[in-house]
Amino acid sequence: MGRTGLVYHPAYLEHDMGVGHPESPNRLRAIVKQLEQSGTMSRLTKIVPRKAEDEWITQVHTPQYVSALNRAAPSSGRASLDPDTSMSPGSLNAAYLAAGGALAAVDAIMAHQVDHVFCAVRPPGHHAESSRAMGFCLFNNVAVAARYVQKQYGLTRVLIVDWDVHHGNGTQHSFEDDPSVLFFSTHQYPHYPGTGRGTERGKRAGEGFTINVPMEAGEGDEEYHAIFLKSLVPAAEDFKPEFVIISAGFDAHKDDPLASMALTEAGYTDLTNIVVGIAKRHAKGRVLSSLEGGYNLTALAASVEAHVTALLNA
Repeated sequence: MGRTGLVYHPAYLEHDMGVGHPESPNRLRAIVKQLEQSGTMSRLTKIVPRKAEDEWITQVHTPQYVSALNRAAPSSGRASLDPDTSMSPGSLNAAYLAAGGALAAVDAIMAHQVDHVFCAVRPPGHHAESSRAMGFCLFNNVAVAARYVQKQYGLTRVLIVDWDVHHGNGTQHSFEDDPSVLFFSTHQYPHYPGTGRGTERGKRAGEGFTINVPMEAGEGDEEYHAIFLKSLVPAAEDFKPEFVIISAGFDAHKDDPLASMALTEAGYTDLTNIVVGIAKRHAKGRVLSSLEGGYNLTALAASVEAHVTALLNA
């Protein structure tokens, strides 16, 4: 049985993009309520996030972008960053704490306080590029964590598994020319943001270290299981990651309103077990999982419960 941590902070609820926006504070409220009612919360080690320092954020994002985001942060109302993404007065603090939550998770794992961590954070991150906010994302939390693992702790090979229903263009953008990060993504295609073709395999020294598996609408547990065993596991066995990160979006669930895939809670349990197996074989069991998408509150809460329980039982 592994020891599992949870990163959460009430400040994540202060990021609010408006009534009717799918990426709402109610997502985290639903997750916390589910974990508390099931008793799972009492089994988790609480990890307090810190604000990520700019020196770590700028390993992934340009200093100009970080400065512009700070300038754009409103004291009242909302500031629009792209057609889908805006900032409220609490957004910047939440974004720093979301990225910093991932850093605190890395610290807890590397200090052997826990084996794995689920970061119940928002705003999410995997669409954020080096100089661009997009797709509900401000800072790329998992990308910042990957660089932190390498530069703070000296680990060289990091695997990022992105099972969000949307392609993690920002994470790919961060590492596509870097052979020290293996990026694996399953996603509904064609779908937002339009990237993630199978021919996108990385660039220059990073060619072959980006693995995109576009999937057709309606595919579910069996198809995901087969793809993870056929494409992810052999690549990970060759790569031998020293640290594993999951971009844990739960919007490939059959009930999600923003997509058309058919994963169930059992499917997420299965995918979690496959990834944990990789981590146990090569990365001393180290897994950092960070929340990305998932917009049906009931399905999101149930899927996170299944995912976290699988981590606990690993």
